[in-house]
Amino acid sequence: MKRAVYPGSFDPMTYGHLDIINRASEIFDVLIVSVLNNNQKTPLFSVEERVKILREATRHLSNVKVDSFSGLLTNYAAENDLHVAVRGLRAITDFEYELQLAQTNRLLSGGKLDTVFLTTSLEYAYLSSSSVKEIASFGGDISKAVPDFVAEQIFEKYRSR
Repeated sequence: MKRAVYPGSFDPMTYGHLDIINRASEIFDVLIVSVLNNNQKTPLFSVEERVKILREATRHLSNVKVDSFSGLLTNYAAENDLHVAVRGLRAITDFEYELQLAQTNRLLSGGKLDTVFLTTSLEYAYLSSSSVKEIASFGGDISKAVPDFVAEQIFEKYRSR
């Protein structure tokens, strides 16, 4: 059985993330989408909220599981017997960072964790969670970036601040 992990902050999850999830779910028998709990960042949504959003967004994909983790991806992968990480690429600037990350993860895992890169579909190449949050913070239209139920939750977060 081919299993992979798609790690990320997903704060918030975008159509770009869903594009990668949908396509990776066709390649792997099981895809675990795992939300990183990163103490270095101040996210808009809690880990629990991001997990709930991802579960809702991927409920139509029977081979996708949603989880969360803290710490190093290599430790999480080893604990869960995962040997492939999926990463999305929007542009060449993403590739430089992601290549370094992939090489570091392979080194830290003793060669047991490889990375598969999927290029984001062109229609989502401009999307980033940061830009979605910035647009939403000014009350802009994010309907082309995230599902409606996610947009509602984002705007609610900004209203309550």
